[in-house]
Amino acid sequence: MVYKVDFKDVSSVGFESVPVAESFAGLRANEARYFWNKYTFEYVTYPAAEQQELADLMTKILKEERDLAFSAKMLEVAPYEDDEKYWHEFYYDNGMCLNLLYEKSGEKPKRAIGIKLSVGMEIPEELAAKGFKFARQRSKLAGEVRGSFFTLKKEWF
Repeated sequence: MVYKVDFKDVSSVGFESVPVAESFAGLRANEARYFWNKYTFEYVTYPAAEQQELADLMTKILKEERDLAFSAKMLEVAPYEDDEKYWHEFYYDNGMCLNLLYEKSGEKPKRAIGIKLSVGMEIPEELAAKGFKFARQRSKLAGEVRGSFFTLKKEWF
């Protein structure tokens, strides 16, 4: 189901099976608010099955860049593209959100995978085994968000 995320009235629609559904919905709403404030973009998520090409690309990037393969299932994809960048977000059934930021050009374009963990979820074993460290950030919508990232080394687009 295509879902237009409302950051004023947070809903866990689509996250009913997620153990940390309420905080995960807050994280999704927090992302929607960011995209609205920064780009005046209405944040819409799609089932991962409807965005299979993007889901497969993210899986491939994770595997090739950091040898990561998550046991969690990808639930939703929120694609964003403008003239300067691709910025797609991927929501998993354990309460984790990954984003792919890929600037199309520039002297030193930003190209990275961001990782955000919902309140109440454990660090996924796949990330703990690789030694990822997480910074903490407060959010009115999401509570405390733990985040990390890694830069991409290859050309993907």
